[in-house]
Amino acid sequence: MRVFVTGATGFVGSAVVKVLIGAGHQVLGLSRSDAGVESLAAAGAEPHRGDLQDLESLRSGAAKSDGVIHTAFIHDFSRFIENCEIDRRAIEVLGEVLAGTDRPLIVTSGVALLAPGRLATEDDETPSNPNFPRVSEQAAASFVARGVRASAVRLAPSVHGDGDHGFVPLLIGLARQKGVSAYVGEGLNRWPAVHRLDAAQLYRLALEKGPAGARYYGTAEEGVPFREIAEVIGRRLNLPVVSKSPEEAADHFGWFTRFAAIDCPSSSAKTQELLGWRPKQPGLIADLDRPPYFQS
Repeated sequence: MRVFVTGATGFVGSAVVKVLIGAGHQVLGLSRSDAGVESLAAAGAEPHRGDLQDLESLRSGAAKSDGVIHTAFIHDFSRFIENCEIDRRAIEVLGEVLAGTDRPLIVTSGVALLAPGRLATEDDETPSNPNFPRVSEQAAASFVARGVRASAVRLAPSVHGDGDHGFVPLLIGLARQKGVSAYVGEGLNRWPAVHRLDAAQLYRLALEKGPAGARYYGTAEEGVPFREIAEVIGRRLNLPVVSKSPEEAADHFGWFTRFAAIDCPSSSAKTQELLGWRPKQPGLIADLDRPPYFQS
């Protein structure tokens, strides 16, 4: 299968490219830079110049392919609502090209804000409110009735592995800056996690086997207590590990306070049953407790 991958040079997307090529697929990878073009070519993919706001590049990439995996997103949380709108327009363009073909379109979402305080599952509907402005799932689902095999991968808040530049490295940076590794309250709030290579295998299986309208959970671990994450960071950096009250947390974590305190355990049991997905990579704590995460 010839697969158009957006975000093909990103942390998750580059792993998807590697897994797809390893499974015998051809990959057309979206890149907005010369360096990205070079890395895609070196990985054995065909580079395709463009970005999420270059709608013509998205049209042409989808038109040349047997399916699309959409992992790209502009991760600037100061412009989150605007970036969600850019994401929606990109998905609509991809869906228009695939309409009436029964070709797969896999988009990306998350589990963190779906069901705080209880175990989230694939049966949970995507909220439609100002607190959850990302509309990738709704945008893709609107094309199911138009003959697109659209589905969504809901990723854990921590997708980890070498090259991680997400939430856990942010916590490491905050600990270095503040001189302590912190958690909120008792630190028992849980974060789901998945290794990037396991997540990439999930995208591949969704492409090859997934039915239209499905929601898949990229959560290899249902919930890692936040305090355990803080303890590894403190030990590796030789810093105190401290509890912050909700009021103190805002000073330590800043805009990230809500995520640092959220309890969002999530199950991938139905995903594993439907697709035969079996995560095999190290868990978050074992992966974090290695030198690569702490090389500055």
